[in-house]
Amino acid sequence: MATPTRVRAPSHSPATRPTVGSRRHGIGFWVVALAFLTSMAFSTVPTPLYPLYEERDGFSTFMVTVVFAVYAVGVMVSLMLAGHVSDWVGRKKILLPALGLEFVAALLFLSSPALPVLLVARFVSGLGIGMLSATATAHLAELHGAHRPAASSKRFETVSTAANLGGLGLGPLVSGFLAQYVTAPLRLPYLVFAVLIAAVAVALSRTPETVRELPVRPRYRPQRVSADHGDRAGYVAAAAGAFASFAVFGLFSSIAAGFVAHTLHRPSHLLAGAISFLVFGGAALAQILTDRLAPRAKSTLGLLAEGAGFLTLVVGMHTADLATFLVGGAVAGVGAGLLFKAAVGAVVAMAAPARRGEALAGLFLVAYLGLSGPSFALGVATLRLTATSAMTWFAVGLFALLATVAVLNRGSHGGR
Repeated sequence: MATPTRVRAPSHSPATRPTVGSRRHGIGFWVVALAFLTSMAFSTVPTPLYPLYEERDGFSTFMVTVVFAVYAVGVMVSLMLAGHVSDWVGRKKILLPALGLEFVAALLFLSSPALPVLLVARFVSGLGIGMLSATATAHLAELHGAHRPAASSKRFETVSTAANLGGLGLGPLVSGFLAQYVTAPLRLPYLVFAVLIAAVAVALSRTPETVRELPVRPRYRPQRVSADHGDRAGYVAAAAGAFASFAVFGLFSSIAAGFVAHTLHRPSHLLAGAISFLVFGGAALAQILTDRLAPRAKSTLGLLAEGAGFLTLVVGMHTADLATFLVGGAVAGVGAGLLFKAAVGAVVAMAAPARRGEALAGLFLVAYLGLSGPSFALGVATLRLTATSAMTWFAVGLFALLATVAVLNRGSHGGR
């Protein structure tokens, strides 16, 4: 769930420099974008299906959050261990194994709907996404630069945002439609995406490489994480904003479908998928349309929209009004998208180029903690409270976090 950043393509010697305006690089750009979109969509395929798993095996809302947390742990482990390795060995040598992991996860989903298999499949899928997200973003930037060397980065930024957040919204929409109108709802969505993943992997294998493998690789180490990047208060503010934005994304990727089915009494799988699409689509569209806004304006607008949207969502749950719930979710998604884009932009601006990967690794680690931690806490709360009461307390915690981000923003160098 990453916002694309301006990534410079690695320098090439005259003997290895890509052909300027190469048609292969232009085609490769769209192949990588499709692979990115397909993988991110696959990662959210289970979202509208969780109520079916609950009915089949008697899952509680808490267990759904455990399944989702396992996915987030897989992403974080992979980000720390392999998210930076493509700088040394090449983009395709990381992207193709990442797609392989997604394919294995699809086969696991197909093999059995039992809880142990579901947990393993979500962890494997998380490992693949952690390898793929940053690598695909960098590969897109480099292919764009090779194909259109004189153009701005606008096309890259728009396409990578659409592939990332758009994919996260598209997956639940497709699986919700298939679950609603086609047989075998716990098998067919995974079969469709297994075929798609295999197809894009074949196409990706033929795209140009944009990084020349180093003759002597650096000694391997996990990705470093540090908050010491010239503006510690600003970095902490950005990390808190990333945590808050991913808390909303995590809610709609894990247990929102169950709330709609059980609390609002709308069990439609298509509706559950459409809600996730609305939230992630709103986030992607907001990021694209506000590209010219200053980072401070994006952050402020994001804080206000996320807070107002979540308040509206909670009102919709208390009144059992679906329209109010949907409006709240859409507005909260817009706010989360803006807040996270502002956080990434702030970190990119403050970090020295040589330590930018380290700075972003720390930001993404905190963001994925926000993806899983609050949703898990909400699941624990539902063991003792009604879903509506638990969501109300979740909102209180989120408002406190958003207020903290606003205070931290004022104390950072960028807020003076």
